[in-house]
Amino acid sequence: METFRPNTYHTLEDIQTKKEELHAQLQSKGEQIAVIWEELFVPKKTSTKGEFVTSIISNSITAFDAFMLVRKIMKQYGSIFSRKKKRR
Repeated sequence: METFRPNTYHTLEDIQTKKEELHAQLQSKGEQIAVIWEELFVPKKTSTKGEFVTSIISNSITAFDAFMLVRKIMKQYGSIFSRKKKRR
């Protein structure tokens, strides 16, 4: 008895059709990711001096936090990235 599999292909045309569908899905997902990525990293315009100062402080705190995170990771796992040869 043969079980039903939804991804069973019987001809080369079936495979080509599925390949084209998957390519179209990947293309649309890639475009969605590109739009979201652009929205994340485009700096927003500040309208007042208060918002400008607030954004500078926020960006500074984010940069400091990222620096401290990298420092902590390198301190704990730095031996993975070092090129020193081990002594026998």
